[in-house]
Formats: sequence, C-alpha cells, structure tokens
Amino acid sequence: MTKSSYRLILSILLIISLRLDVFPQTTDSQGRKIQNVYRTSLAEQGGKKIWVVDGLIIRREIFGEFLYGGNDQRYPWIPKNEIWIDNAITAEEFKYTLIHELRERDLMAKKGMSYDDAHDSSLVMERSLRQYDYQMARIYESKLHKVKPVDCDGLKEIKTLPDSISLRQIYRQFVVSKDSLNIWIVDGASVRRDIFPDFGLSGNDMAYHFIPKNEIWVDGQISCEETRFSIIAESIERQLMAKGMSYDDAYTSALKTTLKYRKQDLEYVKKQMPITISKVTFRDKGTGDEK
Repeated sequence: MTKSSYRLILSILLIISLRLDVFPQTTDSQGRKIQNVYRTSLAEQGGKKIWVVDGLIIRREIFGEFLYGGNDQRYPWIPKNEIWIDNAITAEEFKYTLIHELRERDLMAKKGMSYDDAHDSSLVMERSLRQYDYQMARIYESKLHKVKPVDCDGLKEIKTLPDSISLRQIYRQFVVSKDSLNIWIVDGASVRRDIFPDFGLSGNDMAYHFIPKNEIWVDGQISCEETRFSIIAESIERQLMAKGMSYDDAYTSALKTTLKYRKQDLEYVKKQMPITISKVTFRDKGTGDEK
C-alpha cells in the first residue's frame, strides 16, 4: 500500500473520531421505556422468540455492555422468553451467538446457575461447534470437483486463473438444506480475492458457475440482520433462472419480491411494544424457576 493510501485511511479514521460527539447521548424522558429496539423477527426456537435488535440503541439507552446477544435471564429488561441478537454481528456469528444464548438461558432458568458459570459453559459448547463446522467445511471442500471461475455470462474477472479451480478455505459454516438447495456461509473476502472480485452479499449456482450445483452462498461478513433476506433473494433468483429467465430479469424480480418481505417484516416490528427498563439491569444468578 502506498504512503498516499495510508494517509487517506488515517484521514478517514480521524474524521470518524472527530464526529463521535456529534450524536448526543439521549435517554427516555421517563427513564422507563425505550422504543425502536427491534430490527427484524426470526423464527421461534424451543418456545423462545428470536429477535435481531439494535445493539447501538441498547448500549446507548439501556446497558453499555450489551454485546453479541442476550436473554431474559441475564437481562430482566428483555421480555420473557425472548432471545436478542445484536444486529452488529455477522451472518457467520449468528448461529454461535444464538446457541450460546439459548444454553446460557436454559442453565440459569432451570438450574439457577450463576451467569458466570452458565456463560463459561456456553462458551465451551460454542467453541466445540466452531471446531466442528470448520472440520466439516474442510471435508466437504476436499470432495468437490473443480469449478469454473466465471459467472453465468462466462465472464472471468481474474484473467490469470485457469479455466477450472479447486475451492479451498471458502466454506465456513453449513446453514441448512431447503428445497434441495444447500445453503452455506462462505468467506466472501476470499471469494473476491481469489475467484471473483464482484461477488456481493450472496450468490447461487445459476448466477455463478464457481458455486457448486444446488448451492446458495451467503457472505459470512454481512450483517445477521441481512442474512434471511439474502437467502430469500437468492432462492427466488435461482428458481427463475432455472426456468429460463435471464439473470438481469431474475435479479430484478427477486429484489422486488424480497422488498415485499422486508416491508411485511417492518410492519410486524412496528407493532412491538416499547421496552420497559427495569431497575435491575442484569442478574448474576438465574431464577431457577423453570422445569
């Protein structure tokens, strides 16, 4: 990187630091209720509602140490039977955070375990799952055939690449199999560096020939808030292309349909009640009152 590039980066960081005091710290006038915490709703799991929430508002208005996620056992101001995931975390971190919070809550609610012990136990399980996902991804890659580093138009953006390549260190985490499609979290930065610089938030095998058959890829670095909508868009786009529609038309149609889902989700979010801030901001020990 040149000296001028470094100076540009430093200038940007300086501007950001100088603007930190532009946004004043505000609190609810009553000190009791906070609005606009919820960002997007996700499916229930084990009787618990899963929400992606605005971590910035929570840290500013409620609890400055809120990171990654939380549950109603640790934080009394989280409504009962809700799990909150910070919208600042990535698509790749979402699964580990969710599993962590579910286990932590279960140990505190059913066994009356202290937060520290429940948290540490959840970290152990979380690390085990990370290791498992890593090993499964490496095994999966080792069995794949070589792919063409081009898109559906035959465009090869890195001209020095051979006509077929092996996928290595691309896969990060298996998500789910749905309608004969395998959805994976991938290392988007590696894809852009080594295969196709114009790879965006996600992709599918009909649009990109370097994605194996019947697969949808989601960039692990995008926000967990965006993941569901990316999968919806890719599924629709792929389905339309499989029927013979051009990429441009399928892409446009998929965006329009996904926008409808975004608006429906927003309407549901708007119906949620403000969060009541409790006097006790966190618990050091679980209630132990659940069977």
